[in-house]
Amino acid sequence: MRAGVVVAAEPGVEDLAARAEELGLHSFWVNDTPMVHGDPFVALSLCAKATSRIRLGIGVTSPALRSAPAAASGLASLNALAPGRIVCAVGTGNTARRTLGMRPTTAARLEDFTAALQDLCAGRPTEYREGDRVRDIRFLHAGAHVNTTDPIEFVVAALLGPKAAAVAGRRGTGLISFGLLDPTAWHAMHDTRRHAAQGTPRDPGSHTGSYVVTALHLLDEDEDPHGDAARDATGHLVLSLLAFAADTAADTPAFAEQLGPEEREAVRRLLDRRGTTATAPDRHTKLYPNYLGRIAPQDRDLVLPSLMNTLALVGTRDDLLTRITTLEQAGVDELLIQPVIDPPTEMARLAKLLT
Repeated sequence: MRAGVVVAAEPGVEDLAARAEELGLHSFWVNDTPMVHGDPFVALSLCAKATSRIRLGIGVTSPALRSAPAAASGLASLNALAPGRIVCAVGTGNTARRTLGMRPTTAARLEDFTAALQDLCAGRPTEYREGDRVRDIRFLHAGAHVNTTDPIEFVVAALLGPKAAAVAGRRGTGLISFGLLDPTAWHAMHDTRRHAAQGTPRDPGSHTGSYVVTALHLLDEDEDPHGDAARDATGHLVLSLLAFAADTAADTPAFAEQLGPEEREAVRRLLDRRGTTATAPDRHTKLYPNYLGRIAPQDRDLVLPSLMNTLALVGTRDDLLTRITTLEQAGVDELLIQPVIDPPTEMARLAKLLT
């Protein structure tokens, strides 16, 4: 299986990208969460100049964050700096919108946005709408400004729902998901994508690869799989799920209701610890600071073994390779980790394990 990493945009990110390339990793991604992390287009511009081979990804951008012309301009500009190496994940903006205290957009709007990006980034005109006003738009500048010749790979972000996977099928894109390590769920998503793709003309330059974002911790001999080191390496994913459950408990209770009693208690403790409630209008300002960053030691008790096992890969080398092989058999093409403890060391371990 291919391997890559996802990081937050910050000074020095280009050094990590160069190191990832030296290690033989396949891709290097930067988050697009404006009020939590730095700007991914700025970060990947630096990474493009510091590397020559590794693929550079933005994940996940959304029509709820950027207009299609603005996003396409940024992507095509990156494609001019790193021809043929750009990957863009698109989604409804679930996290990035919720960090603003807003709800994500719809699957229909996501599909329109994806189609517009595909057209514009391939040098084709597309329909652009603002209210009742509709116009055909295209890039009006040529030459070195943007690259619409080399293909950009698009992937649609999907969790367990079928709507996003169907968008991927109709648009001929790949899939990306977060903490989804259940092979059965991946089989279902791929079936949905294949079904939706039937009878749909496919762009010859499109890709349909599948990516899963997770955390990985390789256990030392006799190490506790739920000890402090493992909790620190995976806690950012667990707390992201707990924060999402806490944030959506009032307006989308179905997600929190799927959690077990111990997990619902962890959600309650998180809300109490952050000094907010599930109905407070400003809860997003309390739940999402340091989102996907290294957890504080005092929050280790919230990193439940059940959620670690569900969202992350923790185990011996043989354990990890067995789980990864099962994911590969379910159609996952690339494993992306989010390193938060010591990124260079974690990247090296991933490379040693998979490359």
